[in-house]
Amino acid sequence: MRIGGNPQKGEAFIKLKTNHRIVIVVFIPKLEGYYKDMFEVVKVSVNSLIKTIPKTSAITIVDNGSCEVVVNYLESLFKVGLIDALQLLKTNIGKIDALMGGARASREPIITITDCDILFKTHWVSETIKIFNTFKNVGSVSPIPTRTAVRYFTFSAQEAILRKRIDLKFESIPENFEAHNTFLKSINWDEETNKTKPWPLISENNTKALIGSDHQVLTLRRDIFFNNSPSKPSFTKVGKESEREYVDLAIDLSGGLRLSTPNFYAFHMGNKLEDWMLKEYNKLENSEDLELKLIPKLKYKQVNNFWYKVKKRILKKAFEFKIPSNY
Repeated sequence: MRIGGNPQKGEAFIKLKTNHRIVIVVFIPKLEGYYKDMFEVVKVSVNSLIKTIPKTSAITIVDNGSCEVVVNYLESLFKVGLIDALQLLKTNIGKIDALMGGARASREPIITITDCDILFKTHWVSETIKIFNTFKNVGSVSPIPTRTAVRYFTFSAQEAILRKRIDLKFESIPENFEAHNTFLKSINWDEETNKTKPWPLISENNTKALIGSDHQVLTLRRDIFFNNSPSKPSFTKVGKESEREYVDLAIDLSGGLRLSTPNFYAFHMGNKLEDWMLKEYNKLENSEDLELKLIPKLKYKQVNNFWYKVKKRILKKAFEFKIPSNY
C-alpha cells in the first residue's frame, strides 16, 4: 500500500554539474606475486586523480573482484566523498566489460577510461578539454603522447590529412625526450637515443595536438561507447585484442580524430613504485575548471565492414607518402 505521493515527482529535472567522468577498473586479487606492490601503485594512481581533477570532473571506480583489503580502502574513499561512484563486483568479469559497464553508466559527454597504474599530472584535464574545444571532430584524447602511433587506428585522421582538412607536420619535441623514455621503459620497450626524432603534430589557434595514441588512458566522447563499441559483452579477462575492438576500432569507426596532448600529462607506472613516481606525485596541484564545447557533434553512420577494410587499405598506402624517412 502506498501512503501519500512520491515527493520526487514534483521536483525538477536533474541538472548535470560535471562535464567529464573518469572510469578506473581495479583488480588486485591478492597482495603477493605479481600483485605484491600493486596496491601501493593503485593508491598513488587514484590519489593523483583526486588531487588533479577540477570540480567539473568526477571519478567512478569499478572494483573487479579484488581482495578485502583493497575493497575496504576503496569503500573508505567513497564514504568520505573523495570519489563519486564505486561499483563492487564479487568476481572478475574482465577488464573491458568492467570498463564498458562503468562508462555506459555515466552521463557526462566525455569519459576517461584508464588503467589503475597511471600517474596523472596537474592540468591533464584542462589540456585534454582544450583539444576537444579547439579541433573539430575529436573522438578521443590521451594525456600520454606516443611518438610512433600516427598509423595506429587513426584512419579518420589520415583521411582528413589527405583531404587537406588538417595540416600534419613532423617536428621534434626535445622536452618530451626524458618523459618519453620513462614511458618506453615502463612497457619494456627500447629507449630512444635521438632527441630530434619527429612527432606527428597538428595545430589550430595556437593549440597543438599529436596524431595517434596508445590506450592505457583515453578520454572519449560518451556516444562512441554506445554507437561504435560492440553491444555484446567481451567475456575476456584482459588483452586478446578486446581493447582494440571495444576502444581503438570504435574510435576510428566514429569518424572522430584520435589525438594526444603534445606533452606528457600522465605517466604509466607498471606494478612497482619507483622513487621518481613519488617525486612527481608530490608536485601535484588541483586543475582549473574548463567549459566543454565539443565542436561539432560527431555524425554517426552505419559502417560497412567490407568497405571500411578496403578504405583502410587504400589510406594506408596513400598515407605512406606523408611519413618522413627519419620517423
